[in-house]
Amino acid sequence: MAANNRRMSGKKGAQVGSGGQRRRGLEGKGPTPPAEMRKGHAKQRAAQAKARRTQGRPQQRRGGGRSTSELVVGRNPVVEALREGVPASTLYVQQFIDNDERVREALQLAADRGGINLMEAPRPELDRMTNGLNHQGLVLQVPPYEYAHPEDLVAAAHDEGEDPLIVALDGVTDPRNLGAVVRSVSAFGGHGVVVPERRAAGMTAGAWKTSAGTAARTPVARATNLTRALEAYKKAGIAVVGLAADGEAEIGELDALEGPVVIVVGSEGKGLSRLVGETCDFRVRIPMPGGAESLNAGVAAGIVLYEAARRRG
Repeated sequence: MAANNRRMSGKKGAQVGSGGQRRRGLEGKGPTPPAEMRKGHAKQRAAQAKARRTQGRPQQRRGGGRSTSELVVGRNPVVEALREGVPASTLYVQQFIDNDERVREALQLAADRGGINLMEAPRPELDRMTNGLNHQGLVLQVPPYEYAHPEDLVAAAHDEGEDPLIVALDGVTDPRNLGAVVRSVSAFGGHGVVVPERRAAGMTAGAWKTSAGTAARTPVARATNLTRALEAYKKAGIAVVGLAADGEAEIGELDALEGPVVIVVGSEGKGLSRLVGETCDFRVRIPMPGGAESLNAGVAAGIVLYEAARRRG
């Protein structure tokens, strides 16, 4: 009992078990932390908001794969490809070729552009390269196209501080339609095009020519499975809008075009495939008072992209 009385006495000074708390209380608290680390400070709130935006933005990931190299064969096709800026690595010219105006223009265009190898080859070699096609002594080699990953398009939009505006093509097999869509996406401020890996048009020389040079600045992404790519876009908060002749609403009635959106365009004949159509958040139609049954992919995409750009503008 005596021991307990001593512990509860009013004696001044540090007591047993205090752990030196009074001594630490007299010590300084160090330098004032920067504003970004001070709780409740405006700069700290701004830094936290920026971190949240960065965290919500998908990281760029390359992985769309590459196409195979391609040969453009014949004097007129080679000249047209060089005029339109189609990427090229080598121009093959037949030995002892009849040097007409098209041959001279092809050689001049290749020399002016730079970076294109000029190779002279005997006719049998060109026949072998082209599997016996009528090459007319000119063959242009187009290097493989480097596809983006579907997530790259979203990352690029966020980097620009914009809502994603993307076109996905379902069952479009004509490269010229792909080139026309790329051109429309570029014209109306879109962020890229997504195509399936199989049974779909790729970035061939024909697509490059139809894009009129815009393929150099508008990425094309390739998806192993288009339905899964669309579902990933939906999880990222992007509306998926499919174009269909029997759509429930007209494009002018769709407010989703004002925000992040993927516009899905099907083939001219079959339209959207069943799984892709079921994945869409909205199915809309383009009003056609003239009575046409359908529009090709390039025209349809251009109309909807214009409407989206008008609403955002």
